[in-house]
This record gives sequence, C-alpha cells and structure tokens, in this order.
Amino acid sequence: MASTGLDAAGAIPLVTGCGRRIVVKCLRLAPEERPISRVTLDVGGHQDGGPGVWASLTVSEARELARLLIERADVAEHAPETGCAEATAV
Repeated sequence: MASTGLDAAGAIPLVTGCGRRIVVKCLRLAPEERPISRVTLDVGGHQDGGPGVWASLTVSEARELARLLIERADVAEHAPETGCAEATAV
C-alpha cells in the first residue's frame, strides 16, 4: 500500500497491494439556499480491468465508515487471537 503523489484533482491516492487506487475527496456544492458538503470515495478498477466504485457520503456517514475501518483493522491485526471471520454491515 502506497501513495503515488497527487492525482489530477490534487488528491493523494492510496494504492492498495492489488493495485487499486483509492481517492478520498471533499465535494462542496454551494447553492445559495442550502450548501451541501460530501466526502467522496473513489475506488479505482482492478488491474485486470474490473470496474471501480464511487460513493458520496455525508459527514456523519464518512465518520461512521472511518470508525468501522479502524475497528476492523484492529480485529484484523489481532486475527490470530480473536479471529477475523465476522463481517460488519453498514
């Protein structure tokens, strides 16, 4: 897993061990009556040409996803002791 420098939009992508590029950005739409802010997650396609995915999350959803990722990383890190078979649905 590594960062490869800025992408075209100025974000720093994370490149996974299998070559997928993950980019996290802030999207701000500013209509006068109701500004909207979202956190976007762009997971690039697989090296074999498989499709990527994209999500737009509210601030609350992004924080919950971050919490779940940290929680699962802790479980995975200690997998020999606790097991890593259970899944968490969002």
